[in-house]
Amino acid sequence: VQLQASGGGSVQAGGSLRLSCAASGRTFSRYVLGWFRQAPGKEREFVGGISWIGGGTYYADSVKGRFTISRDNAKNTMSLQMNSLEPEDTGVYYCAAAQFITRLGHDYDYWGQGTLVTVSS
Repeated sequence: VQLQASGGGSVQAGGSLRLSCAASGRTFSRYVLGWFRQAPGKEREFVGGISWIGGGTYYADSVKGRFTISRDNAKNTMSLQMNSLEPEDTGVYYCAAAQFITRLGHDYDYWGQGTLVTVSS
């Protein structure tokens, strides 16, 4: 599976952005997909994930209620809708694929390149 994230940009606090992750590979639908982010000078952290068929989602507490993940297996895409953005949401966002539901980065087998999100106060 190859992944490519896009949609990053600059936005003011309180605003919204929608990130997309495009995947190639015929087994896309069998993977759990996740979003991670890394702020300058900080470790990468889990943002949220979505299971394969059924689309159950799970989120980090810091984004719960503000971010929504969805996926379209027919189009091999995943999206991250980010609302009520805060300066603390600034960072490079990565999409990744794993074979089971997990919040741990090292469990993810495939990673896309990051897309930068900057939220100004």
